[in-house]
Amino acid sequence: MNDCIVIIPTYNEIENIESIIRSVFSQHKSFHVLVIDDNSPDHTADKVVLLQSEFGGRLFLEKREKKSGLGTAYVHGFRWALLHKYDFIFEMDADFSHNPNDLEKLYNACHFGDADLAIGSRYVTGVNVVNWPLSRVLMSYFASVYVKLITGMKIHDATAGFVCYKRKVLEEINLDKIKFVGYAFQIEMKYRTYCKKFQIVEVPIIFTDRTKGQSKMSNSIIVEAVFGVIALRLKRLVNTL
Repeated sequence: MNDCIVIIPTYNEIENIESIIRSVFSQHKSFHVLVIDDNSPDHTADKVVLLQSEFGGRLFLEKREKKSGLGTAYVHGFRWALLHKYDFIFEMDADFSHNPNDLEKLYNACHFGDADLAIGSRYVTGVNVVNWPLSRVLMSYFASVYVKLITGMKIHDATAGFVCYKRKVLEEINLDKIKFVGYAFQIEMKYRTYCKKFQIVEVPIIFTDRTKGQSKMSNSIIVEAVFGVIALRLKRLVNTL
């Protein structure tokens, strides 16, 4: 039984999905892949099905009926991974903004190091972002500064979406309470991990913006993050987190 599963949510990622899957499977460390597809109109899921004939027993697909948000996709994947007894559960984008070559760094931080949650961090050693406009870099960077101020977490990249969880973290977090779907989801998961006193370690990576497909960023996701952080802090203060 493989101990690692990489969860990749997809919506219209037909241009990237085969390449990212092959790249994950080409790593020295063996990983399994779970694609959570939200019924992509471009038939991303059909491509995954074709690849399953080549990567039998290593590549899995969960197809949902409609686009329901990044957060719910990951929670779906977390439940699947726990059910199937994986010890290390990864989040990774399909668009190569997260380099599959860094998966082993996150794994090592959890397996050999002290991390219960390893974060592929863009900002722990400065600003390591390629191909983003300055406005996007500033928004992302200061979002993490804002999260630090509100929550007290000493995390440089609170909105990072490239992470590895030890199984015990996801077992102890009440996944039924996860409500946010975008940036706020990533912050919420880290905050709940922090509140449970788990060890969080940031591993420096270089983040490269997608070259194929379209970004899923929207104004509603940004608004959710701004007010979601305050809501999380208030819930902890009144012991309802």
